Amino acid sequence: MAKVKSFVNNPYQENTYLLYDESGECVIIDPGMYTATEQNVVVNFIKDNNLKPVLLLNTHCHIDHVLGNKFIFDKYGLKPKFNIGEAPVLASVVAYAPQMGIRYEVSPLPDEYLPETGSIQFGNTTLNLIFAPGHSPASLCFYDKGANILIGGDVLFRNSIGRYDLPGGNFNQLIDNITTKLFALPDDCTVYPGHGPETTIGYEKQNNPFIN
Repeated sequence: MAKVKSFVNNPYQENTYLLYDESGECVIIDPGMYTATEQNVVVNFIKDNNLKPVLLLNTHCHIDHVLGNKFIFDKYGLKPKFNIGEAPVLASVVAYAPQMGIRYEVSPLPDEYLPETGSIQFGNTTLNLIFAPGHSPASLCFYDKGANILIGGDVLFRNSIGRYDLPGGNFNQLIDNITTKLFALPDDCTVYPGHGPETTIGYEKQNNPFIN
C-alpha cells in the first residue's frame, strides 16, 4: 500500500509529495523545492529509503508547484506529466517569475500529457485521475483507492478552497468539481493539499465554509 511523505518547500510553503510503496518505486508530485537545502531533504529521503523515482507529476503548473521540475529532471531523468490544459500556465511562469523575485529554472516539457480521466501506475499502486479545474484551468487530483488518499493540489484545503482569481480560475467550476467529484470519494479519504495540513473528505463536507 502506498505511503505518503510530504515536504514543505519554497516561499509559498508548498507541499511536495512523495508516494511510494513496497515495490520501492516512488512518484514525486509537485516538486516545489527551491533551495539546495530543500532539494537535499527530498533526495536524502529517497536515498535513505532505497526508493526509485519513476514518475514526476504536476497537479497543475503554477510557479510554486513546478520550481523543482528542472532539478528532478536533472537528478532522475524524469520529465513532468500533467494535463495539456496546463501547458500555457507552465509557459507563462518564465515571464512572471522575475517580477516575483524568484529564480526559476525552466521546466522540461512532458513527453506525454495526462488525460482527464483514467489512471497511472507505479510499483503496485494505481492512481486514478480526477480532473478538477477551477483553481487552474486543467488541475488534476490523484486518488489512490487502495490507500484511500487523495493528492489534491490546490483544489481543496482544510476549511478552504483554492484561489480562483488567477488566470484560468473559475469559482463556480471549482465548487462544482469539489462537490461532484471530490465529495464522491469516501468520507474517510485523507486529502493531502498543495498547502497546509491534510484533511478528510468527510470533515470538509461538514465544515468547509465555502461549501454549504
